[in-house]
Amino acid sequence: MHLKKLSPGRIAIVTVISLFSLSCLLPFIMVISGSLSVENDIVNHGYELWPRRVTFDSYRILFLGSNRIVDAYGISALVTVAGTLLSLLVTSMAAYAMARRSFRYRNILSIYAIITILFSGGLVPWYIICVRYLELKDTIWAMILPPLANAFNMFLMRNFMMAMPEDLHESAKIDGAGEFRIYARLIIPLAKPVLATIGLFVSLSYWNDWFLGLMFVDKQELQPLQLLLRTLISNVEFLRSSSNAIDMQRIAMQLPTESLKMALTVVTIGPIVFLYPFLQRYFVKGLLVGAVKG
Repeated sequence: MHLKKLSPGRIAIVTVISLFSLSCLLPFIMVISGSLSVENDIVNHGYELWPRRVTFDSYRILFLGSNRIVDAYGISALVTVAGTLLSLLVTSMAAYAMARRSFRYRNILSIYAIITILFSGGLVPWYIICVRYLELKDTIWAMILPPLANAFNMFLMRNFMMAMPEDLHESAKIDGAGEFRIYARLIIPLAKPVLATIGLFVSLSYWNDWFLGLMFVDKQELQPLQLLLRTLISNVEFLRSSSNAIDMQRIAMQLPTESLKMALTVVTIGPIVFLYPFLQRYFVKGLLVGAVKG
């Protein structure tokens, strides 16, 4: 549609939405600018849209151990992909069972899931179960299995599946389809919007997680990216706050702490930023999926 054919009201709406979209980019621009700024400029003038003096010192420090960074990237990518796929599989199967009105124990399963939201066994029993009984210590599964099944996501997906007409199941059963075939061939294709939405949330959770690595992983070759970067920042902060080592403080004061944090943000947020555009179209389709054609 040409701009001259737009009404004044629509031009105003497009202008407001465009300005709002551009304003959403400002935080990302400031993060990139901060990662390229000299430390003294950030301390004296704060974060700006354009760096006063461009420097790559933060990225040089960050990639001094480039081999470990690459390995940690691979671990985080593997955990995110495997964890997201397995989580969607478990969540969708549980949600399908709770959504089926013919399933006798769906209320018991729903109550059990609600209890896990309201109550927790505590950190120490959870750690003992994962380490002593499940033997997850220093394994890649320690960062995948504990958050695999999320009850909130189950109920979100269950509500989406319950909104689908019951005629779909009846038609499939008349054609001779079993429950698993209905789930795999009928429900999952129609549930792509909610799968994409929950998949994005789950992948963000796996990608940003450092706590599970801190709790269960001692081997450096299995440390995820977030844990490695957190350790780097903690070491810099320790050097700067040390009261018994003047020489350590002098060295640490030369490290670009603030710009290093921004560089860490750029390094870690990149994959998620590139992933979102591929999933965005499913959010729009979510309003249209589920109708039965006559």
